[in-house]
Formats: sequence, C-alpha cells, structure tokens
Amino acid sequence: MADSLLLDPHTYDPTHLDDTSRRLLRATVDWFEGRGKKALLDSYDRHEWYADFLDFAAKEGLFAAFCTPAADGGGDPAKRWDTARNAALSEILGFYGLGYWYTWQVTVLGLGPVWQSDNAAARARAAALLDDGHVMAFGLSERAHGADIYSTDMLLTPDGDGGFRASGAKYYIGNGNVAGLVSVFGRRADVEGPDGYVFFAADSRHRAYHLVRNVVNAQMYVSEFRLADYPVRPEDVLHTGRAAFDAALNTVNVGKFNLCTASIGICEHAMYEAVTHAHNRVLYGRRVTDFPHVRRELTDAYARLVAMKLFSDRAVDYFRSAGPDDRRYLLFNPMTKMKVTTEGERVVDLLWDVIAAKGFEADTYFDKAAKDIRGLPKLEGTVHVNLTLIMKFMANYLFHPAEHPPVPRRHDAADDEFLFRQGPARGLGAIRFHDWRAAYDAHAEVPNVARFREQADGFCALLAAHAPSEEQQADLDFLLALGQLFALIVYGHLILEQAELTGLDSDVLDEIFDVLVRDFSAYATELHGRAATTGEQAAWALAHVRRPVADPQRTARMWARVAGLSGAYEMRP
Repeated sequence: MADSLLLDPHTYDPTHLDDTSRRLLRATVDWFEGRGKKALLDSYDRHEWYADFLDFAAKEGLFAAFCTPAADGGGDPAKRWDTARNAALSEILGFYGLGYWYTWQVTVLGLGPVWQSDNAAARARAAALLDDGHVMAFGLSERAHGADIYSTDMLLTPDGDGGFRASGAKYYIGNGNVAGLVSVFGRRADVEGPDGYVFFAADSRHRAYHLVRNVVNAQMYVSEFRLADYPVRPEDVLHTGRAAFDAALNTVNVGKFNLCTASIGICEHAMYEAVTHAHNRVLYGRRVTDFPHVRRELTDAYARLVAMKLFSDRAVDYFRSAGPDDRRYLLFNPMTKMKVTTEGERVVDLLWDVIAAKGFEADTYFDKAAKDIRGLPKLEGTVHVNLTLIMKFMANYLFHPAEHPPVPRRHDAADDEFLFRQGPARGLGAIRFHDWRAAYDAHAEVPNVARFREQADGFCALLAAHAPSEEQQADLDFLLALGQLFALIVYGHLILEQAELTGLDSDVLDEIFDVLVRDFSAYATELHGRAATTGEQAAWALAHVRRPVADPQRTARMWARVAGLSGAYEMRP
C-alpha cells in the first residue's frame, strides 16, 4: 500500500511544483530506477565516481536549472533558486545514496559565495559552467583548523597588478577533484584582522591547483588540495574583508539546510526495505512483526520519520518568506541540521534493531544507509555546535513573541533571492518569533499534544523560577541538556503548523507527540543527572517526566499504516 507521507518512486509526481520542475525531478527518479539496484550498490561498494549521474544531470540541465538564480539565468524560466524544489531534489538524491546527494550539496555550497557577490564576471562564469554540466566546490575548511575561519592559513600575497598569488591547503573539500569553480576562503598576508579576509574563485583544472588525495574511503570524492602561487586575478575575487566572513556563514545557512532532506530520503528507502523484510520473516513460528516490541519500534521509526518531513517542509516556507525583517529561518536552519539529522540516526537504529543481521548484508540498501546516516549530523559542525546556536534564540522565542504576518505554504515558482543578500551574520539574539503557543492551542484536542504542552509550559516555568546561573551558563554539558528540551518545543511547533496546513491524520499527529512526550521525559532525566544541576532544577526535572496518553485503537491503526509499507516499494534489481 502506497503511503502518501513517504516518497514512493513508483507513484512520485510532485504536483505542488511547476511542470518543468516536475519533469526534471521525475526524470531523476526514472534515471535511478532504470539503472537498477545492482548498479547502485555495486558502484557504492567499488567506490566508483558517479560520472554517469553527472552526465545525466548535465544532459538534463538539472543543476543549471536548480542552482542558477533567476537574475543569472539569461531569461530561462526554468532557472531559479527555489528552496522548495531544491528540497525535493535533495530528498530524492538521499533516497538513492549519500554520494549523489553530496555532489549536489557541495555544488550548492560552492555557489553560495558567488551568488552573494557583486562580481558580474564571476557570476557569469559560474552560470556558464553550470550550463556546461560542471559541479562546484566550497573551499573553506583546513586540516589544522576545520571550519574555523578565524584561523585560515590560505594566504594571498598582492601581485602588484590588483590581484594576488594564493598559497595554502584546503581539506575535506567535496568535488575538489573536478570542480569547475572552487570558492576558496583565505586571508591577505599583508592585512591583519577581518579586513584581510578574501573569498576568491579557483579552477581545479589550473596547473597551480594540486589535488593531493581523497581523504575518505567512499564513493564520493572529499579532497585535499593545495594552491601553490595560484594567480588570483581581480575578476576572481568574490568578497573581501568582513563581507567574505559573512559570505562563509550565510552560505552555510543556505546550503547546509539540505542535510535534513538527505536524511529523510535515506530513512525512507531504508524503511521500505526494513518493513518488507521484517513483515515477511517468520521466527519461532511467528511473523516477526507479530512481536509487540517490533511493532513499537517500527511504529516509532515511522512516526519519527514523518515528523522529520513535517518539520523540514514547514521550515522551507520560512526560508522562502524570509527578509531583512524576518530572519526566523536562522533558528529553523540549525534545527534541521541538528534535530532532523539526529532523528534520522534514531530511525535507522530502530529499524536496525528489528532487522538485525540483515542490516549488514551487502545486497541491501540498508547497510549503506546505516553507515551514511551517521555523517549528516556531523557534516556541519556537530550536535553541540548547532545546539549552542539554537540556544541563542531561546529567550525571545519562549518569552517575547512578536506579531508576524502568517507564513503561507511556499510552493510557488519564485526565486528565493533574499538568501543571497542576507547581510551581516550577527544579531541573532534580537530576532523575534511569533507565539509558539498558538500552534499548540490549535491542536489541544489531540491527547499527546496536550500532554507535551504541559511539559513545554513547565520548561518555561523552570527558566522563570530557576534560570541557569552564570556558572551553569559556562558549563556546556549542562546547557546541552537544557538545549535539547528547548529544541523539542521548537520541533513540535513547526510539526503542528505543517499538520494544520496539510490536514495530517490525527492518529499520526498523536503518535508523533507520543514520541515527543517520551523524548522530553528522557531529556529531563538527563538534566536531573547533570552534575551542575541544582536541587530545585533536579526536582523540576523529575516532576515533568510524563507518560504519553495510551490509545490501543490508535496504536492498531498506526500499525496498519506501517504494515502497509511491506512490499509497497522495492527497487528494480
């Protein structure tokens, strides 16, 4: 039985998008399905560079259409930067394998500094390269410093003719083996401080660009490269000074959003495979899915996966509706990078607990999913980096709501041009949000929404009565426990908004919040156990452990939905 909430390649037709986007997305699905499962798995196992996929993308003009802003598209109506359809493509590519998503993802990142630049020559060059089927790269991180852009060792020395000579190394740079354009971050050797930052465009085919190696043992190419006296012409310079710093952070805001949809795609494919295997296997004289713990684990996995999709889909609307006076997306972005991707890990773990040894078999998609799903929470900092960022919004989000016009569903064929003029990457603590309580109030009749609301209100009471002391605010271990509780409230908020907009079945919504009630209780228990937690805070934590509202009839209906996934999709051999 097809499930309308999950991607099903057999019936996929994104009718919410324009005809050209629908055709390109459907063509992408058809290319993978026509290629078949054996080719997909063999190329993964042999670490084959995905030249055949890039040939397909070039022939179809896929990346050129999806990655070229309308202003640089030469009047082609197919070309625009549309976060809704980019998210759809990201989910499809994740569904078939992390490598295919990764080459797309790092192309998006590589283009970020270009589309934010006023350099018309560089923009025209990037658009032409996309038309020719090239991919791009984002040369930010370094082996000694990671993505710490304050400490870059890529040095640019003025050449006396308005340009520079660049020397230094970059590390962990996707597509760095073939990128037609690499956006490279460095600093001038003759200027101290932020005024010395430079973003420039390099070409991996240049003789002064030296490819060192692939730093991962995988199908994707994650390069180490070195520039040795690389000539940076004035027309290659994208940003200088503080603008270069802002371009780095704002590119991450745009590009790393795709982590969530990759995770969703991986989980969807893994879920079809796992449910089909478990539901058709007999152990000890019983169907595996007749065991109560198996049903619970698979139902939890399904509920978590649907929640991931609901949150991410609604976050798209906030990205597309953003502007100088509405930067709420800057909270929802680290939520997708941290919360949605870690939920993806939990989904795969639940499925793996059910299918056990089957999850190691080489002829399954699952054993690839089990490995690749781990990378997504770690491809943009780590969980603690994003949680620390999320905490910057907590006071205004919980206690100081502001009026904002309602954000509609954004499936229109519009160019999200604000994403390339986000401005200075600061002032996060001043961003105001609409009242989160309204979404919870609108679904108060759903038993587990109401129960979770009790916990959320209790969290606000904790902060009002027993706010973290200065010492606790300096204790990252304590703050991370607190941050997980706050993140759940934000997560539930957008899930509820999307449920309202899509008319989500109340059984599914209740089941999702059954999970969130248990998660809140688990994180409250973690807070109770932290060494820095005070007696009053610990007492609060235990007092807000809740059991979800049980409903055997709802549980039975939800299981029927999950069991219906058995045999619903299987990739052609």
